[in-house]
Amino acid sequence: MKLGVFTVLFRDKSFTDMLDYVKEAGLSAVEIGTGCYSSGVHCPLDELLESKEKRDAYLNEVEKRGLTISAFSCHGNPLSPDKEFAKQSHETYLKTVQLSEYLNVPVVNCFSGTAGDHEGAKHPNWPVAPWPHDYGEVLKWQWEEKLIPYWKEAGEFAEQHHVKIGLELHGGFLVHTPYTLLKLREATCEAIGANLDPSHLWWQGIDPVGAIKILGKEKAIHHFHAKDTYIDQDNVNMYGLLDMQPYNNVQTRSWSFRSVGYGHGIKDWSDMMSALRLYGYDYVVSIEHEDPIMSIEEGFSRAVQNLQTVLIEDKLEKMWWV
Repeated sequence: MKLGVFTVLFRDKSFTDMLDYVKEAGLSAVEIGTGCYSSGVHCPLDELLESKEKRDAYLNEVEKRGLTISAFSCHGNPLSPDKEFAKQSHETYLKTVQLSEYLNVPVVNCFSGTAGDHEGAKHPNWPVAPWPHDYGEVLKWQWEEKLIPYWKEAGEFAEQHHVKIGLELHGGFLVHTPYTLLKLREATCEAIGANLDPSHLWWQGIDPVGAIKILGKEKAIHHFHAKDTYIDQDNVNMYGLLDMQPYNNVQTRSWSFRSVGYGHGIKDWSDMMSALRLYGYDYVVSIEHEDPIMSIEEGFSRAVQNLQTVLIEDKLEKMWWV
């Protein structure tokens, strides 16, 4: 495995300054946003698609530093009832897949999306309970009329361009658990897999090691985000896990994102790295930093330090003792 970073946290740095910073930190890979929710500041998508010369120069800046691009990320909502944002999300996705093929980047990360509750809806609707029955009917309609049809076409497009899709299992979107990911994958194609981020599993009560086993057996982990979550049980007792307080209400929130090692111990992260290796994932572990009480520099450096102690880098050719 290799250690990388989702570079949106360095949006204030130029492309080359960001690459220098990542290289100096001892990392091997960068995950680069291309637009929508993910800042596209380090990826002039249209320019790169239009010019092979610019693509070659862009890739050369990465490779001459000994780095690779683990994924391009275009997190949006292609199912949004906001037709303009749905269009933007879809078009950014198509362009990102095309650029990934041109630059031999194997994975595009994104969200599955969330539709409204009917064709005339104005806002996304994320059902989280089967009763009253209206919610179940909404969910059925979303899957059958929106989610599956969209990703059948989008997944086929990815396959045609030799790219895998890493859907982030994120609350608020229709694919947010191992079950929903595998359900969509079965209904569409094997290009659909997970960008597995344990931070979004912990607050849902899902054990990340268990999720790795479930998805790894199906060869459905295409990328991995390294981000932690701290669960504050006292606040859970008040607000529950479906906590709608703003992320900056850290003192009262039920859970908050943390830098690696500040929500769960190194043993938990060691177990995840072992499970990834054991169940067939031998690609990039990409740091995502959204810690509300640490600066970018400190949160990033702590994540690097902690992950370097548990990352399994060398391939085991044989068990020498057997």
